[in-house]
Amino acid sequence: MSNEFRKRIQQSINNQILQLALDANAQRRKAGRLSAFASLPDYQERRARAHAIKADVVAHLDQYLAQFIERAMANGIIVHRAADGDEAIRMFLEIAESDVSKRRQSASPDNKSRRAPILVAKSKSMVSEEINLNHALEAEGIRVVETDLGEYIVQLRGERPSHIITPAVHLRRQEVGQLFAEKLGIPYTEDVPTLTNTARQVLRDVFLTADVGVSGVNFGVAESGTLCVVTNEGNGRMVTTLPPIHIALMGIERLVPTLDDLALFLSLLPRSATGQKLSVYTSLINAPFPHQTRHLILLDNGRTALRHSSLVTSLYCIRCGACLNACPVFRELGGHAYGCIYPGPIGSVISGALVDLQFDYLAQASSLCGACREACPVDIDLPGLLLRVRAGEGIKHEDTKRNPSGIGLPASVKLGLKAFRFVAGIPGLFAVSQTLGGILSRVYSPRRAYMRIPAWTGWGYSKDFPRLAIRPFRARWGAVKQAIEETGDQGNKAEGDQANKRTEISESLVTQFISALTALEGKVSPVAEKDLVARLADFLKSKAIDRVYVDDVGAKYVANISLVRVPDPAIRCGVTGALCGIAESGSLVLVGGAGQTLTASLLPEIHVAILKASALFENLPQVLSLREVRAAPAAVLVTGPSRTGDIEMTHTIGVHGPGELHVFLIDDL
Repeated sequence: MSNEFRKRIQQSINNQILQLALDANAQRRKAGRLSAFASLPDYQERRARAHAIKADVVAHLDQYLAQFIERAMANGIIVHRAADGDEAIRMFLEIAESDVSKRRQSASPDNKSRRAPILVAKSKSMVSEEINLNHALEAEGIRVVETDLGEYIVQLRGERPSHIITPAVHLRRQEVGQLFAEKLGIPYTEDVPTLTNTARQVLRDVFLTADVGVSGVNFGVAESGTLCVVTNEGNGRMVTTLPPIHIALMGIERLVPTLDDLALFLSLLPRSATGQKLSVYTSLINAPFPHQTRHLILLDNGRTALRHSSLVTSLYCIRCGACLNACPVFRELGGHAYGCIYPGPIGSVISGALVDLQFDYLAQASSLCGACREACPVDIDLPGLLLRVRAGEGIKHEDTKRNPSGIGLPASVKLGLKAFRFVAGIPGLFAVSQTLGGILSRVYSPRRAYMRIPAWTGWGYSKDFPRLAIRPFRARWGAVKQAIEETGDQGNKAEGDQANKRTEISESLVTQFISALTALEGKVSPVAEKDLVARLADFLKSKAIDRVYVDDVGAKYVANISLVRVPDPAIRCGVTGALCGIAESGSLVLVGGAGQTLTASLLPEIHVAILKASALFENLPQVLSLREVRAAPAAVLVTGPSRTGDIEMTHTIGVHGPGELHVFLIDDL
């Protein structure tokens, strides 16, 4: 472990503001995750299926990649393959300069506008962080603006993200308030909704004027060539919908075979990441919109080498961040202490392969307690992988230009492990050693149940160690077993009584949908179709709205008011149809194509959706099997109003997407 890393560890532990922020994140993420998975009684079965699917994809990656690329290109997406970060950046620059130049030239002969700096609106992408994309583009005179609230905050501070999911987790609202006052010129405030709304106002013009939109890709679907992008704030939808050029960055391992498999992973990712059944916006992108160009850069950058190493299962990761939230080391240090783009348990495994071999030392920053594996939704054996990195295993493939990874262990640690293995291999000697250790620990710490550990060990910076038991567990087993047997029947009886009290509640899809969406702060108004025009008019009047942004369905039901068909940031309300709804999550399904469904549901601060009760489905797999969803250039699942928790984990409604969602549910059953 490097001296520089030890210094960062010390700084993190001594930073009381950071400690408060990390404690709040860990507690809320853990509680949210447990609550979300409580609605999945078959979680372990889903977890095992997800593991098997990723194992199959990685084992047959070449075939799945070929299928995915073929389908994506047939859909009109231009696909590029980059061997490493430098090649990906070269490709990006060529695309941006060439496509932007052509569009500007065709739009206007004005040389001045054609020479203006390229503006890139960027959604969250860990791959872009991995290859240092922002710095490379800025060096070429391209303006890059992060649009995720947390990413925007750390960009203003000149920092890297501190967490895969919550980039500004290390900051308190006071620091964000000071930052916005200094950088954006607003009066100092600690009010989180005010800070969030400020970012919305500042970034709105970026979305509408950007030459290029950049996003990551959560999943690529091999059978259909679909790009799946999952966000909560709405910025992911903005950068993939509004700019004339969209460039997606994707690691080659982020594939699933089918849309049915995608449904499985979408039941796991948001629950693990943010404690939601579904993220607010789940975008399914099949093709470019009219007058838009879509590019996909598929990045290797060490992934093939990982695939041929003993760390291959690290490629199963879906970047949910659950292992970070569970890890006692990350919860003490935060992401910046690692000094690398990917922190936490998974970062300590993959950083040496994907970023720099020097980061293999991060594998020493682990208690090997197994909390990370328990939290992982695809059951990656992270403790086992960390041990392999520690032992000097890793990338050892003849096709890679990198040296074999792995820092090995210091000689003193190896000697200690050999001694432990010798003692542990002889039961009698091990029992005597345990008893002797228990006695010595009481001599060392006679008055406290915990022993203070010297700082030079690394753990001594922040941890005490419990005194060893004098009587080994084997000697205490008889009493423990008897206690279990005495309480066992009572526990089973209580469980049986509880099961008997359970009653099966059969809800209609309508009731279930209304309950789910209302819990997410959406509003649902059941209405007869004959009354919809009048009810909608009353609603718009109550909001003092005199112009609405509509799609084809919305135009049918809006009367005596100005209808707008083109994006206009001044319009406060959009009225759209919805193809269908998902009862269990309270989601709307919108498809792009004819009309302005996707932009009308995205730009205004209020989104009104019209949905027929007969178009409700029970779950996501049923919806993803629909021909209309599979054939559309793009579709989006909308699950409540836009939201964020990026400032001090404070739940805030309304970021880049609408802050209000109203559904008029037509009773046609």
